Amino acid sequence: MDFSSPPTAPYPSDPRLPLLTLTEARDAVRLLMHLADDSPEGREARELALDVGARLPAG
Repeated sequence: MDFSSPPTAPYPSDPRLPLLTLTEARDAVRLLMHLADDSPEGREARELALDVGARLPAG
């Protein structure tokens, strides 16, 4: 499986649905932080978790 390119799929235009719910996004950040370590992939996981987490509303 090629993970180097972004996933693509048809997405309904009406009604517009969120790609992720807030709960799903918070779970993704939490799980990414569990993968964070000193490996190159772990550092990428931490960077992604911090980037996504910073975009989520507080609360």
